[in-house]
Amino acid sequence: MRVMGIETSCDETAVAIVEALGAGHGPVGQILANVIYSQLTEHRRFGGVVPEIAARAHLERIDGLIEEALATAGLDLAGLDGIAATGGPGLIGGVMVGVMTAKALAFAHDKPFLAINHLEGHALSVRLTEEVSFPYLLLLVSGGHCQLLTVRGPGDFARLGTTIDDAVGECFDKTAKLLGLGFPGGPAVERAAKDGDPQRFALPRPMWKKPGCDFSFSGLKTAVRQTVEKFDPDDRTAIADLCASFQRTVGDVLADRCANALTSAPSPTLVVAGGVAANLYLRGRLEEVATRHGARLVAPPIKLCTDNGAMIAWAGVERLRLGQTDALDFRPRPRWPLDPSVVVRV
Repeated sequence: MRVMGIETSCDETAVAIVEALGAGHGPVGQILANVIYSQLTEHRRFGGVVPEIAARAHLERIDGLIEEALATAGLDLAGLDGIAATGGPGLIGGVMVGVMTAKALAFAHDKPFLAINHLEGHALSVRLTEEVSFPYLLLLVSGGHCQLLTVRGPGDFARLGTTIDDAVGECFDKTAKLLGLGFPGGPAVERAAKDGDPQRFALPRPMWKKPGCDFSFSGLKTAVRQTVEKFDPDDRTAIADLCASFQRTVGDVLADRCANALTSAPSPTLVVAGGVAANLYLRGRLEEVATRHGARLVAPPIKLCTDNGAMIAWAGVERLRLGQTDALDFRPRPRWPLDPSVVVRV
């Protein structure tokens, strides 16, 4: 089974083709093509993603990337079993570009169309490269999301906790901006933290040691800003120390929340996914807490943590196997919670 995946929810225009191979405890596939156009150059001078610029860049690049992916895989559209695209959540202009492109290809070539929840793409991505059985505990951490969920299967999620204010990835980006480290902020903070003293600055750990699995990061952002205002912006040692202290504090919070979830987890497997999962320090902290609770930590390869088409294609494979396809009247969604019982606030 071969599926093309199109990802345009934010500032990465991505197209991939994956093939399911089948396996023992869970399906494993291979990536036949995985091409990405990063819009960092377009957005860097603004210090963040500009939705209109992102949508225009997706529109300009999408056709060429589809051609490149097919050529890399040595296939034509007739050789595909389905065409998947991120249907939300995300910046709605970009989501519309991907969805309309996928619909047009599916209609013209008589292929199943699959509208994939971007978060489900992250949630299932680990099963593309690892034999991970359902159910499992998932920590989903990215620029826009911070959640703990039980993953029981494609389209079957139960949310255990979420951030009550800001996402952890957004907190990394804000910290980098305050320190003049550039965009994207996550990798910049991680690099700076390598040379820093993680004990120098005492920062608040919101929700730490409290019951439940919810997160909060707005107070941490405020504390970073107040700390930055007190030292010389050219003091590279202070910047490195603050990055290290910030990263350690985030690690404390994530480990604490995961520990609460692991006490009642339905499986001894903790999966971490999303852009922030690329942070090796945080992976190490989560490895420690998983080991303490007799669980194993599983994470996708670094290249599959950030937004990419392969995770969308793989989610398409998982759903297509179950016969879960979508009609061509599907409407792109700026908000789309994984757990259907969660109320969407407009």
